[in-house]
Amino acid sequence: MKNKIKIAKSSGFCFGVKRAIELAEKVAEKNGKVYTFGPLIHNPQEVKRLDAEGIKVIEDYSKIKTGIIVLRTHGIEQEIHEKLSKRKNIKVIDATCPFVKRAQEIVKKLSGISDQIVIVGEKTHPEVIALVSYGKGRCVVVEDKKDVKKIKKTPVIHIVSQTTQSPKQFASIVELIAKISKVKIYNTICRATFDRQGSAEKLAKLVDIMVVIGGKNSGNTRRLYQICSQKVKTYHIENVEEIKKSWFNNSNKVGITAGASTPNWIIENIKRRIEGICESGRKDNKQEKRSEQRK
Repeated sequence: MKNKIKIAKSSGFCFGVKRAIELAEKVAEKNGKVYTFGPLIHNPQEVKRLDAEGIKVIEDYSKIKTGIIVLRTHGIEQEIHEKLSKRKNIKVIDATCPFVKRAQEIVKKLSGISDQIVIVGEKTHPEVIALVSYGKGRCVVVEDKKDVKKIKKTPVIHIVSQTTQSPKQFASIVELIAKISKVKIYNTICRATFDRQGSAEKLAKLVDIMVVIGGKNSGNTRRLYQICSQKVKTYHIENVEEIKKSWFNNSNKVGITAGASTPNWIIENIKRRIEGICESGRKDNKQEKRSEQRK
């Protein structure tokens, strides 16, 4: 039987990532070199490709005396943003995803009216760290249900989400918080997250194996892996080299999905590799059958 390989309808680059890369490439093409404060996106292979185009990652902005700095899609802390903007010899280009920017503005506004802002997301993720910085010390980060106990009872609890949070996880945490106090929800999960997660889950129900492509440091890719692995055997990889032939033994239907920071060239390379493995497996099976028939 011929193996069927299908890519989830919503996979790969989202609007915010495309926008950031196009901005950085345009500036680099004109100026020859540009810096990004932290990786522009969470995909090591694409960051390496951008590096070859003159788009260099820096972790300590104070070492740059002059030049252009592009702010990453996940956003940066408010204090650092303000310091960079005041540097006379530094030009700042803000490539923060518009959806992340909206979440920052909501948290900033809430910091003036609320003593407690709950952010549902990953504590160590750059986007969440940046969001917390806009809350003037009033933010409580809830990563899972266990963290709900950190929330204090107030007349109203304002809840914001990391833009790439799982809608189901967000809803389950909100349900628990609602038992503490009255809640006001600001659904800042972006449309691309809904589309990718829904598309991946739908495909995972129809195949024998799922391959999730994206940076191991990518929160939205890890969530795609979690969603798919609940439905079928799933592997999370960054590149072709991680693929193992044994994964596809007895698998007639293979599904592929990719995180919002995964470029199309990586998706296509992996798809071709899987097709090659499956084709090789079919040839081996045919040879085995012929050998058995001769005996």
